[in-house]
Amino acid sequence: MILAMKKRIAVPTNQKIQLKDITRDIQKAIAEIGISEGLCIVFNPHTTAGLAINENADPDVATDLERAFQEMVPQVRFDHIEGNSPAHFLSCVTRHSLQIIVEDGRLQLGRWQGIYFCEFDGPRSRNVWVKVIAG
Repeated sequence: MILAMKKRIAVPTNQKIQLKDITRDIQKAIAEIGISEGLCIVFNPHTTAGLAINENADPDVATDLERAFQEMVPQVRFDHIEGNSPAHFLSCVTRHSLQIIVEDGRLQLGRWQGIYFCEFDGPRSRNVWVKVIAG
C-alpha cells in the first residue's frame, strides 16, 4: 500500500510577471500532511504559469528572472485571440510539476535553492497542489 496525501496551496499574485517564493508554503504543507520520508510533488494546474527551483538567498535573482521573462517574447507574433500567448509560451519554458525528496519532514533542497511559482498572466488568484508520497 502506498501512503500519499494531497494539499492545495493558494498563491495570489499581484504583477503581470512575478516569481513568488513558495518554499515555506510547501514546507508547511508537508508538515500538515505529516509524512516525514518520501517524495513531494508540486503541481501547477494553470496554463499561463509555471514552477521553478532557483536561488532564493538573493532577491535580485527573482527580479532578474522576471525581467528576463519579460524580454523573451516582445517581438513574437501570436495568433491566440486572448492576448496572453506570451504567458502560454513562458509556462512551457518553465515546469508544471516538480519532484523534491523529503527526509526528516524537510524538503531536500540545495543550500541556496527555493521553489518559485512563476506567474506570467497576473495578477491572479492561483493554486498549486502538493502531494507527498511516503517511502
